[in-house]
Amino acid sequence: MPKPIIWSPLSESDFNSILEYLQNNWGEKVLHGFIELIDETLAQISNHPKQFPLIQKKKKVRKCILTKHNTLYYRERKDCVDILRIFDNRQDPLKLKL
Repeated sequence: MPKPIIWSPLSESDFNSILEYLQNNWGEKVLHGFIELIDETLAQISNHPKQFPLIQKKKKVRKCILTKHNTLYYRERKDCVDILRIFDNRQDPLKLKL
C-alpha cells in the first residue's frame, strides 16, 4: 500500500525555487517535464520507499537523483514518507542540511 508523502517546509521552498528558475530560464515545456518527473518519482517512492540508497543510516535518509542538477532526499517513517530536500547539486554541499 502506498505511503502518503509529506513535504517539509524546506523541501517545498526548494521545489518552488526550482520551478521558478525553470519557468524564467527554460520555459513551460521544461517546467512541465520536471513536474512530471517529480510526480513519477514520488509515486515510486510512495510505493517502494526502500528502492533508493540509504546515505545516513542513523537518520534513515535516502537519496534519489532526479536529474544531473537535482537530488531528492527523503526519510521513510512507519506511516509516511518525509521529503526532506530537493537539493541543487551545483551548490556547495556544505549547505545541505538534512
